[in-house]
Amino acid sequence: MNDRMTVACLDLEGVLIPEIWINLAEKTGIEELKLTTRDIADYDELMGKRLEVLDENGLTLEDFQEVVATMDPLHGAREFLHWLRGQVEVIILSDTFREFAMPLIAKLGHPTIFCHSLEVDSKSGVIKNYRLRQMDQKRKAVIALRGLNFRTLSIGDSYNDLSMLEEADSGVFFKPTRQITEEHPEIPVTRNYEELKSRLCEYHGFRA
Repeated sequence: MNDRMTVACLDLEGVLIPEIWINLAEKTGIEELKLTTRDIADYDELMGKRLEVLDENGLTLEDFQEVVATMDPLHGAREFLHWLRGQVEVIILSDTFREFAMPLIAKLGHPTIFCHSLEVDSKSGVIKNYRLRQMDQKRKAVIALRGLNFRTLSIGDSYNDLSMLEEADSGVFFKPTRQITEEHPEIPVTRNYEELKSRLCEYHGFRA
């Protein structure tokens, strides 16, 4: 095992929690909201489409928060995260928004998260726009950690995770789509937390 301290960088949605936008789509019956970065790789294009749909249907931040309040982490996610935090430092790198994610972050035991924020009309609660913490923040966070002499491990499931998976010393897919695995056969695939845990123990010397 490398002598440098390791930092694990995890995606949030699809890795630790369900997709928030998909849950909103199911609650509202609006099919267009089911699109995620698994479907549209360009994040600006995806968010532009989402904001159009929100505006057309009069959905507010409160509508999102009501949906998030009903959600729980994926089965086994809290236990896996607790185990991983006992092995290495963990940072969640997500393209979600703090206004959505914090109730679920609390249910995960308050891990560190770097994500984006929303511009919301204070009177109507309408989501007007979004503010990126930084363009390509996942890749840049991994680069910064490596610059601090950390060894980096990245775990993600989607197109917007590719840059951090490829930039890290080690990258692993967790429950990805068939399409992305066919396009990137060089990235190892795990399908559940037990597989992921086993791989980390085998390749990184973590304790079971």
